Amino acid sequence: MNSLFMKKHIILLTLAVVSTVLYLLDYIILGSMREITSSFLGNLAFLPVYVIFVTLMVEQIMRERERQTIMRKLNMVIGVFFSEVGNQLLKEISAYVVMCDNLRRELQVTAQWKQEDFGRALAYLQSHEAHIDSTDCDMLQLKSYLVSKRGFLVGLLENQNLLEHEQFTDLLWAVFHLVEELEARSSFDTMPRSDRDHLNGDIKRTFGYLSREWVLYMKHLKQDYPYLFSLAVRMNPMLETPDPQVY
Repeated sequence: MNSLFMKKHIILLTLAVVSTVLYLLDYIILGSMREITSSFLGNLAFLPVYVIFVTLMVEQIMRERERQTIMRKLNMVIGVFFSEVGNQLLKEISAYVVMCDNLRRELQVTAQWKQEDFGRALAYLQSHEAHIDSTDCDMLQLKSYLVSKRGFLVGLLENQNLLEHEQFTDLLWAVFHLVEELEARSSFDTMPRSDRDHLNGDIKRTFGYLSREWVLYMKHLKQDYPYLFSLAVRMNPMLETPDPQVY
Protein backbone atom coordinates (compact mmCIF):
# COMPACT_ATOMS: atom_id res chain seq x y z
CA MET A 1 0.00 0.00 0.00
CA ASN A 2 2.81 2.41 0.96
CA SER A 3 4.71 1.45 -2.19
CA LEU A 4 1.70 2.29 -4.36
CA PHE A 5 1.22 5.58 -2.51
CA MET A 6 4.88 6.50 -3.10
CA LYS A 7 4.66 5.62 -6.80
CA LYS A 8 1.64 7.89 -7.26
CA HIS A 9 3.45 10.80 -5.59
CA ILE A 10 6.56 10.22 -7.69
CA ILE A 11 4.44 10.30 -10.86
CA LEU A 12 2.70 13.51 -9.78
CA LEU A 13 5.99 15.15 -8.84
CA THR A 14 7.55 14.10 -12.15
CA LEU A 15 4.65 15.58 -14.11
CA ALA A 16 4.88 18.82 -12.14
CA VAL A 17 8.63 19.07 -12.81
CA VAL A 18 8.13 18.38 -16.54
CA SER A 19 5.42 21.03 -16.73
CA THR A 20 7.62 23.58 -14.95
CA VAL A 21 10.58 22.84 -17.23
CA LEU A 22 8.42 23.25 -20.33
CA TYR A 23 7.08 26.60 -19.14
CA LEU A 24 10.66 27.75 -18.38
CA LEU A 25 11.74 26.74 -21.88
CA ASP A 26 8.76 28.62 -23.28
CA TYR A 27 9.78 31.72 -21.31
CA ILE A 28 13.40 31.46 -22.41
CA ILE A 29 12.45 31.11 -26.07
CA LEU A 30 9.60 33.65 -26.20
CA GLY A 31 10.68 35.86 -23.33
CA SER A 32 7.13 37.02 -22.67
CA MET A 33 5.51 36.25 -19.34
CA ARG A 34 2.25 37.74 -20.63
CA GLU A 35 1.98 35.23 -23.46
CA ILE A 36 2.87 32.35 -21.14
CA THR A 37 0.27 33.49 -18.60
CA SER A 38 -2.34 33.88 -21.34
CA SER A 39 -1.57 30.39 -22.66
CA PHE A 40 -1.69 28.92 -19.15
CA LEU A 41 -5.06 30.53 -18.38
CA GLY A 42 -6.43 29.37 -21.74
CA ASN A 43 -5.39 25.79 -21.04
CA LEU A 44 -6.77 26.06 -17.51
CA ALA A 45 -10.12 27.26 -18.87
CA PHE A 46 -10.36 24.19 -21.11
CA LEU A 47 -9.26 21.80 -18.35
CA PRO A 48 -12.83 20.85 -17.30
CA VAL A 49 -13.62 20.05 -20.94
CA TYR A 50 -10.52 17.86 -21.15
CA VAL A 51 -11.47 16.08 -17.94
CA ILE A 52 -15.03 15.42 -19.17
CA PHE A 53 -13.78 14.15 -22.53
CA VAL A 54 -11.15 11.85 -21.02
CA THR A 55 -13.57 10.58 -18.36
CA LEU A 56 -16.20 9.72 -20.95
CA MET A 57 -13.65 8.00 -23.17
CA VAL A 58 -12.19 5.98 -20.30
CA GLU A 59 -15.66 5.08 -19.04
CA GLN A 60 -16.68 3.90 -22.51
CA ILE A 61 -13.52 1.81 -22.88
CA MET A 62 -13.99 0.26 -19.42
CA ARG A 63 -17.65 -0.46 -20.11
CA GLU A 64 -16.82 -2.14 -23.42
CA ARG A 65 -14.11 -4.25 -21.78
CA GLU A 66 -16.53 -5.28 -19.05
CA ARG A 67 -19.16 -6.19 -21.65
CA GLN A 68 -16.65 -8.29 -23.59
CA THR A 69 -15.58 -10.05 -20.39
CA ILE A 70 -19.18 -10.85 -19.51
CA MET A 71 -19.89 -12.08 -23.05
CA ARG A 72 -16.83 -14.36 -22.95
CA LYS A 73 -18.04 -15.87 -19.69
CA LEU A 74 -21.55 -16.17 -21.07
CA ASN A 75 -20.35 -17.90 -24.24
CA MET A 76 -18.53 -20.39 -22.02
CA VAL A 77 -21.81 -21.07 -20.20
CA ILE A 78 -23.64 -21.47 -23.51
CA GLY A 79 -20.93 -23.88 -24.69
CA VAL A 80 -21.34 -25.98 -21.55
CA PHE A 81 -25.12 -25.98 -22.05
CA PHE A 82 -24.88 -27.33 -25.61
CA SER A 83 -22.23 -29.83 -24.62
CA GLU A 84 -24.24 -31.17 -21.69
CA VAL A 85 -27.83 -30.75 -22.86
CA GLY A 86 -28.46 -28.65 -25.96
CA ASN A 87 -26.96 -30.80 -28.73
CA GLN A 88 -28.69 -33.99 -27.63
CA LEU A 89 -31.93 -32.12 -26.91
CA LEU A 90 -31.90 -30.62 -30.40
CA LYS A 91 -31.45 -34.10 -31.85
CA GLU A 92 -34.29 -35.48 -29.70
CA ILE A 93 -36.75 -32.68 -30.46
CA SER A 94 -35.99 -32.61 -34.20
CA ALA A 95 -37.78 -35.97 -34.38
CA TYR A 96 -40.98 -34.12 -33.46
CA VAL A 97 -40.66 -31.60 -36.30
CA VAL A 98 -42.77 -32.28 -39.40
CA MET A 99 -40.76 -32.13 -42.65
CA CYS A 100 -37.54 -32.15 -40.67
CA ASP A 101 -35.55 -33.16 -43.77
CA ASN A 102 -35.87 -29.60 -45.12
CA LEU A 103 -34.69 -28.25 -41.79
CA ARG A 104 -31.73 -30.62 -41.73
CA ARG A 105 -30.61 -29.43 -45.17
CA GLU A 106 -30.70 -25.80 -44.04
CA LEU A 107 -28.66 -26.57 -40.92
CA GLN A 108 -25.96 -28.69 -42.53
CA VAL A 109 -23.20 -26.50 -41.16
CA THR A 110 -19.84 -27.12 -42.79
CA ALA A 111 -16.32 -25.83 -42.27
CA GLN A 112 -16.80 -23.63 -45.35
CA TRP A 113 -19.75 -21.70 -43.92
CA LYS A 114 -19.37 -17.91 -43.92
CA GLN A 115 -21.29 -15.10 -42.23
CA GLU A 116 -23.95 -15.07 -44.95
CA ASP A 117 -24.54 -18.81 -44.51
CA PHE A 118 -25.29 -18.38 -40.83
CA GLY A 119 -27.48 -15.41 -41.70
CA ARG A 120 -29.39 -17.54 -44.21
CA ALA A 121 -29.94 -20.29 -41.62
CA LEU A 122 -31.23 -17.79 -39.06
CA ALA A 123 -33.54 -16.24 -41.66
CA TYR A 124 -34.89 -19.69 -42.52
CA LEU A 125 -35.65 -20.47 -38.88
CA GLN A 126 -37.39 -17.14 -38.47
CA SER A 127 -39.50 -17.40 -41.62
CA HIS A 128 -40.45 -21.09 -41.39
CA GLU A 129 -42.66 -21.98 -38.47
CA ALA A 130 -41.96 -25.43 -37.11
CA HIS A 131 -44.89 -27.86 -37.06
CA ILE A 132 -44.75 -30.37 -34.22
CA ASP A 133 -46.33 -33.81 -34.25
CA SER A 134 -45.64 -36.05 -31.27
CA THR A 135 -48.03 -38.86 -32.29
CA ASP A 136 -45.32 -41.37 -33.18
CA CYS A 137 -42.64 -40.02 -30.84
CA ASP A 138 -41.47 -41.41 -27.53
CA MET A 139 -42.31 -38.67 -25.03
CA LEU A 140 -41.26 -40.94 -22.18
CA GLN A 141 -37.73 -40.99 -23.56
CA LEU A 142 -37.71 -37.19 -23.90
CA LYS A 143 -39.03 -36.88 -20.35
CA SER A 144 -36.38 -39.25 -18.98
CA TYR A 145 -33.59 -37.31 -20.70
CA LEU A 146 -34.74 -33.88 -19.55
CA VAL A 147 -35.46 -34.97 -15.97
CA SER A 148 -31.92 -36.38 -15.76
CA LYS A 149 -30.62 -32.90 -16.70
CA ARG A 150 -32.92 -30.98 -14.33
CA GLY A 151 -30.21 -30.24 -11.75
CA PHE A 152 -27.87 -28.93 -14.44
CA LEU A 153 -30.59 -26.64 -15.82
CA VAL A 154 -31.41 -25.27 -12.35
CA GLY A 155 -27.71 -24.48 -11.87
CA LEU A 156 -27.66 -22.50 -15.13
CA LEU A 157 -30.67 -20.45 -14.08
CA GLU A 158 -28.70 -19.35 -11.00
CA ASN A 159 -25.91 -17.89 -13.14
CA GLN A 160 -26.08 -14.09 -12.88
CA ASN A 161 -24.22 -13.61 -16.16
CA LEU A 162 -27.25 -14.97 -18.02
CA LEU A 163 -29.10 -11.75 -17.21
CA GLU A 164 -26.94 -10.18 -19.96
CA HIS A 165 -28.40 -12.56 -22.56
CA GLU A 166 -32.17 -12.33 -22.60
CA GLN A 167 -32.74 -14.73 -25.50
CA PHE A 168 -30.65 -17.50 -23.96
CA THR A 169 -32.48 -16.98 -20.67
CA ASP A 170 -35.76 -17.40 -22.58
CA LEU A 171 -34.40 -20.66 -23.97
CA LEU A 172 -33.59 -21.96 -20.50
CA TRP A 173 -37.04 -21.04 -19.21
CA ALA A 174 -38.65 -22.78 -22.19
CA VAL A 175 -36.62 -25.95 -21.60
CA PHE A 176 -37.26 -25.85 -17.87
CA HIS A 177 -41.00 -25.43 -18.43
CA LEU A 178 -40.99 -28.41 -20.80
CA VAL A 179 -39.26 -30.48 -18.12
CA GLU A 180 -41.96 -29.57 -15.62
CA GLU A 181 -44.78 -30.34 -18.06
CA LEU A 182 -43.34 -33.75 -18.94
CA GLU A 183 -42.46 -34.60 -15.35
CA ALA A 184 -45.98 -33.80 -14.21
CA ARG A 185 -47.38 -36.64 -16.38
CA SER A 186 -46.84 -40.26 -15.43
CA SER A 187 -48.08 -41.59 -18.78
CA PHE A 188 -48.46 -40.31 -22.33
CA ASP A 189 -50.53 -43.18 -23.71
CA THR A 190 -54.05 -41.92 -22.97
CA MET A 191 -53.62 -38.18 -23.37
CA PRO A 192 -56.57 -36.29 -24.85
CA ARG A 193 -55.89 -34.44 -28.08
CA SER A 194 -56.03 -31.07 -26.29
CA ASP A 195 -53.29 -32.12 -23.85
CA ARG A 196 -51.10 -33.46 -26.65
CA ASP A 197 -51.52 -30.18 -28.53
CA HIS A 198 -50.50 -28.31 -25.39
CA LEU A 199 -47.28 -30.33 -25.10
CA ASN A 200 -46.66 -29.88 -28.82
CA GLY A 201 -46.80 -26.12 -28.21
CA ASP A 202 -44.23 -26.39 -25.42
CA ILE A 203 -41.96 -28.48 -27.64
CA LYS A 204 -42.37 -26.01 -30.49
CA ARG A 205 -41.40 -23.08 -28.25
CA THR A 206 -38.34 -24.95 -26.99
CA PHE A 207 -37.28 -25.95 -30.50
CA GLY A 208 -37.61 -22.38 -31.76
CA TYR A 209 -35.34 -20.95 -29.09
CA LEU A 210 -32.96 -23.91 -29.14
CA SER A 211 -32.38 -24.03 -32.91
CA ARG A 212 -31.76 -20.28 -33.12
CA GLU A 213 -29.29 -20.27 -30.21
CA TRP A 214 -27.54 -23.31 -31.67
CA VAL A 215 -26.91 -21.50 -34.98
CA LEU A 216 -25.63 -18.43 -33.11
CA TYR A 217 -23.39 -20.65 -30.98
CA MET A 218 -21.94 -22.33 -34.08
CA LYS A 219 -21.33 -18.89 -35.58
CA HIS A 220 -19.48 -17.85 -32.42
CA LEU A 221 -17.28 -20.98 -32.57
CA LYS A 222 -16.52 -20.35 -36.24
CA GLN A 223 -15.34 -16.81 -35.45
CA ASP A 224 -13.44 -17.33 -32.20
CA TYR A 225 -12.68 -21.04 -31.69
CA PRO A 226 -12.03 -22.82 -35.03
CA TYR A 227 -10.78 -25.99 -33.33
CA LEU A 228 -14.01 -26.30 -31.32
CA PHE A 229 -16.02 -25.46 -34.43
CA SER A 230 -14.40 -28.34 -36.31
CA LEU A 231 -15.65 -30.89 -33.78
CA ALA A 232 -19.05 -29.19 -33.52
CA VAL A 233 -19.48 -29.54 -37.29
CA ARG A 234 -18.67 -33.26 -37.17
CA MET A 235 -21.03 -33.78 -34.22
CA ASN A 236 -23.83 -31.66 -35.68
CA PRO A 237 -27.03 -32.94 -33.98
CA MET A 238 -28.94 -32.34 -37.23
CA LEU A 239 -26.88 -35.05 -38.98
CA GLU A 240 -28.40 -38.51 -39.24
CA THR A 241 -25.18 -40.13 -38.05
CA PRO A 242 -22.72 -37.67 -36.43
CA ASP A 243 -19.13 -38.92 -36.59
CA PRO A 244 -16.26 -37.36 -34.62
CA GLN A 245 -13.61 -38.88 -36.87
CA VAL A 246 -11.75 -36.70 -39.35
CA TYR A 247 -11.61 -38.12 -42.87
